[in-house]
Amino acid sequence: MLNNVHVDNVSAAILTAAGFLFFGLVWVALKLREPNLRRVREIAATQALERAGRVGRSHVVRSGSKGFMHRVVTNLKLVRTVRAQALMQKLSSAGWRSGDALTMYLFSKLSLPLIFPVLSLLWLTAMGYGWFAGWARIAILVGTGLLGYFFPDIWVQNAAQKRQLKIQLALPDALDLMVTCAEAGLSLEALMKRVANEMLKSGPELADELGLTCIEMEFLPDRRQALVNLAERTNLSGIRALVNALQQSSKFGTPLSQAMRVLAAEFRDDRIVKAEEKAARLPVLLTVPMVLFILPPLIMVLIGPAVLRVADQFVNGHH
Repeated sequence: MLNNVHVDNVSAAILTAAGFLFFGLVWVALKLREPNLRRVREIAATQALERAGRVGRSHVVRSGSKGFMHRVVTNLKLVRTVRAQALMQKLSSAGWRSGDALTMYLFSKLSLPLIFPVLSLLWLTAMGYGWFAGWARIAILVGTGLLGYFFPDIWVQNAAQKRQLKIQLALPDALDLMVTCAEAGLSLEALMKRVANEMLKSGPELADELGLTCIEMEFLPDRRQALVNLAERTNLSGIRALVNALQQSSKFGTPLSQAMRVLAAEFRDDRIVKAEEKAARLPVLLTVPMVLFILPPLIMVLIGPAVLRVADQFVNGHH
């Protein structure tokens, strides 16, 4: 006991701070910020190098990181596995397209199952839970190890879902802009560039995807492949419908403005239907708060005076 502060409490505070610091470092490493204009310039620079024959893949911005994580992942040859491409697609759906994103993801999958049990064991020891022994301690270590193994997947999936939701919310406004640009006579590339520039503030995620698609249209031999890549990156039914409409318009020669107008009308009707569904669910959602918080006070106000009068009559009659 030092100045009314127990040593175990100090140790627990230090370990907790170290744990938060570790998670903060992992978060900063994985939370690769994506200013749209900066990344579009990087992809454009990579495109120029691609044409010069200096790099392999053009839609992934590779980083020259020589850090510890990069060495570990490279020495274990984890990037060369069959799942590397699928993992890169998953990270791309979450908005992480840097070459180091896959390295940090694989390193986290490798290190967190070891770090989580060690931190949990140190925390239990520092907090004085030494009575956890035998199978109980083994179960805690195994559970925290499994949590550490699945934690990167949960993180990436959560980020991808949030990004998909933002893209889905910005898509109807982008379609209205596409209809206006198509009726003005703009081509598909010019249309997508204009919409990407206009959506930078209101829908930066969708603007980022459209800008990347415009760049891919410029250097891919078949621009339909760029549209397919857009659908695969976002993995949204609305984007797939947009891609199908654009492909059909390009294949059969139908006017682009007509295809965009029909698709915008469908999306508008879809938004109305979803709003009506949310409105129809409100009575059901309000039932529980009404039963728990509104009916008891109402019953007390209405029945309370009568109960008090009856109680008074019983008391007076007894006396």
